[in-house]
Amino acid sequence: MDFKQIVKDVLLTEANELEKAAQKISFDIEKAIDLIINSKGKLIVSGVGKSGLVGAKIAATLASTGTSSFFLHPTEAMHGDLGMIGKEDIVLGISYSGESEELVQILPHLKRLNIPLIAMAKSENSTLAKYADVFINIAVDKEACPLDTAPTSSTTLTMAMGDALAVCLMKKRDFKKEDFASFHPGGSLGKKLFVKVDDLLRKHDLPVVSRETKLKDAILVMSEGRLGSVIITDKDNKVFALLSDGDLRRALMNDNFSMDCKVEDIATIHPKTLKNKELLASDALQIIENYKIQLLIVTDANDKLVGVLHIHDLIEAGIK
Repeated sequence: MDFKQIVKDVLLTEANELEKAAQKISFDIEKAIDLIINSKGKLIVSGVGKSGLVGAKIAATLASTGTSSFFLHPTEAMHGDLGMIGKEDIVLGISYSGESEELVQILPHLKRLNIPLIAMAKSENSTLAKYADVFINIAVDKEACPLDTAPTSSTTLTMAMGDALAVCLMKKRDFKKEDFASFHPGGSLGKKLFVKVDDLLRKHDLPVVSRETKLKDAILVMSEGRLGSVIITDKDNKVFALLSDGDLRRALMNDNFSMDCKVEDIATIHPKTLKNKELLASDALQIIENYKIQLLIVTDANDKLVGVLHIHDLIEAGIK
């Protein structure tokens, strides 16, 4: 049995159904977007079985991209959770057949409460579609299942239609990266878009010495600081140089090396610094990688030391 060919056939079948759906988009999708945009309430997604699972994903995508949304199982709605639907809300009902018993049961109650209904189904003649204010067609000609029965192409199209709806709403609302970050503060994407240098900055107990400090004393400070480097400042606390372990190793190769020399004599003068502690941590990581350094010294506008951002701090925070 050629499983590689089977996989290829499934992907091509589903892709073909998506392509056909893209060629027959109706004006109803625009009506759905306008209805949601003009609503003062939430968009509540409901469905059972595979449609319910896809609906839960659609609700999650909407909620994370600027549209207040949650999933409500129709069976739970019939046993008290109908009260979760407010008078300003909209319901997105999903049923490929449009006849799912559990979902159909709540339709008269939605109508009684004057709750607008957007329907995703395969036929405008289905019960779900007839109750709807807006009908979105998710019909497919062929499921990828060899028996043409298990929801495969149809669930893929339903999810894709939900994604398309979410993207349209994002564009309509001019949803930006900063908005996305506010909904994803703990995820890797959110950290890249939300966490700032100041959030990770080491500001206390920094390994700092003056320009006149002897190397042997600076090495002790370096060891205690656990950054592998020592920051050298002048009398005004302005950053003058940086002594790294690399600088120290290179100095050891010099025939005239002395532990009594001034630290500034072997340090890197005017090291790379950052004056904007409000910069995104992900952008700071890019600077660190571009300059092939381990730490980034952060200063104020007058070059006075504010703190240090080490690459390990970025990695531990999930900024990659």
